[in-house]
Amino acid sequence: MKLSAFSFALMTASATAFSPSAVSAPLRPATTSPRAPSSVTSLFSSSPTDSSTSTPPPSSPSLAPFARPPRVVLDPLPTVYVYDHCPFCVRVRLALGVKNVKHLLHFLANDDVATPTALVGKKIAPIFQLPQDDLVMMESLDIIAKIDADPRFGPTDLIAPASGRKDVKAWQKSVQTLLRTLQRPRYVATGLLPEFQQLDGRHAFIKNHQLPPYDKPEWKGDGSPENPGLDMETKLQLYAEAMASDPTPLIEDLNARLIELDDMLYCEHYCSEGGLSLDDIDLWARLRSITIVKEVRWPGKLRAYMDNLSALGDVPLYDEMAL
Repeated sequence: MKLSAFSFALMTASATAFSPSAVSAPLRPATTSPRAPSSVTSLFSSSPTDSSTSTPPPSSPSLAPFARPPRVVLDPLPTVYVYDHCPFCVRVRLALGVKNVKHLLHFLANDDVATPTALVGKKIAPIFQLPQDDLVMMESLDIIAKIDADPRFGPTDLIAPASGRKDVKAWQKSVQTLLRTLQRPRYVATGLLPEFQQLDGRHAFIKNHQLPPYDKPEWKGDGSPENPGLDMETKLQLYAEAMASDPTPLIEDLNARLIELDDMLYCEHYCSEGGLSLDDIDLWARLRSITIVKEVRWPGKLRAYMDNLSALGDVPLYDEMAL
């Protein structure tokens, strides 16, 4: 079989993602996952697209696509320090994109402690830096509140408050273990995310992020002789085994859960009735990582929602590197 350079790069990265030498368990060959045409188009277009299966009636303005305001270009530009996979970082990136604010993205290596510590005193992301005000701040929702209330970033109060929907929150909680099992090994196995370009960055993530069924105290330990946590070799092996195992049962479960979520979605542009809100900022930021999992079957409305907000926020999805 003739491999494209892209597929070969993915396979090479996967085999060396967890240790300097190839893992003993065979990893599944990586191929490009099917992708909706609108998702590919969104990489080159700034306009969300309507799905052919759901045309909003003229009498329903809350179903109409979000109208992005004019471009805001400050001098100097604000900087956002992020990890690409981090949903809290994606929240801020999506909000800035929705408001059409040009900004610099600084992708932190996952083992970079010095940079965030120099900025805010600890290893954390996202971090928002606004040179005009000599301002450096953390916490995604605080950053979003700042940029949506400050007229320098365009029209204010564009993003509605969270609705407090319990059904969506319950759904997110119900898939937490499933998504950790599928997503976390793939983050590092691609070898393509900026925070995991080097082995030390991948190992830093594996060291601190448990795989089910382990909880965080079991994985990391507490520094005491009674609970030292798992040794690094064991963690690497568990990640390698997770990538080598057949994901079919987990993906079938996830496909069923996505159908449930599709029914909860108000329309292909908004999670909840009333227009773009923090419901979308949070939900889309979490769903984005699912696109790193190959062979997931997205229901039509939910797939259109993913593509539309990707284009609106100028935050790409992972379909083309899915494993």
